[in-house]
Amino acid sequence: MAELGLADTNGILCQPWIKPTRTSAGLGWERLYVSTQAERPYQARFDSASTHQLILHVDGPVTVRRGHRALGAPHKVQRGGLFLHPASRDLTVELGGDLRTVHVYLADEAVQEAADQDGGVELAEELGTADPLVEQLVLGLDGLLRTWEPAARTYADHLAVVLAAHLARYHADRRITHEAETPLGLSQQQLALLRDMMEARLSEPISLAELAGAVSLSVSQFSRRFKASTGEAPHRFLMRLRLEQASRLLRASTVPIAEIAVRCGFSHQEHLTRVLRAQLATTPAAMRRGA
Repeated sequence: MAELGLADTNGILCQPWIKPTRTSAGLGWERLYVSTQAERPYQARFDSASTHQLILHVDGPVTVRRGHRALGAPHKVQRGGLFLHPASRDLTVELGGDLRTVHVYLADEAVQEAADQDGGVELAEELGTADPLVEQLVLGLDGLLRTWEPAARTYADHLAVVLAAHLARYHADRRITHEAETPLGLSQQQLALLRDMMEARLSEPISLAELAGAVSLSVSQFSRRFKASTGEAPHRFLMRLRLEQASRLLRASTVPIAEIAVRCGFSHQEHLTRVLRAQLATTPAAMRRGA
């Protein structure tokens, strides 16, 4: 699947006065496009897009009106409020004041896979909704843009899956209910294949789509089954493999720490140090000394 970009959005970000601070352009994200920027008051009509549009208001309050060809009643949106606009619907919108925002454009395919429903799911049009989990997911994606490292690709994919699943379940026009069930896991052969694949590519970015394709599953099915089998999300499992290999090399070799970091999929020595300190309360130098 090709990377999502501005061409997959509904055009708001193409307004001449909008100059994004950071975006996901060039990072290879296939199912979402993220952009952070300041916006100023405007009124405009936009054609439909193939993606679902989610906007987090970073500050506020600000007055917003929305509709289709005609504007509805004004709505005061507080800081942390969400603007959700489904794919394949045109949008007329009026922003009443200056505003800092994070835009997330999510591929409909990701939402439909997450819904796991034969008839599909349609997301609702929402304005000013408060959802702490969605807010944290959007801020998490923005945080990845601030401190992007290629090793975080799998984590970005994971956030996209979680966001799609949450929107499909809690922000749909047609509410979907499922009886509680234990998710299916992966076979031992599939797990062995995936582990071999991860270990062979520790030094490279690897996407959830590649891992899912190796076992002929959709990304959402793969994520659920992988966690059911291992108790860990794929990105955490991969990080653990990278840490285990780095630890072995630090204890049993004289390879420079900076080289070990790159061999094991960390962007640089400082990245390895940060993760070791957070996960194991130690540093590469201390581990090498046996401290």
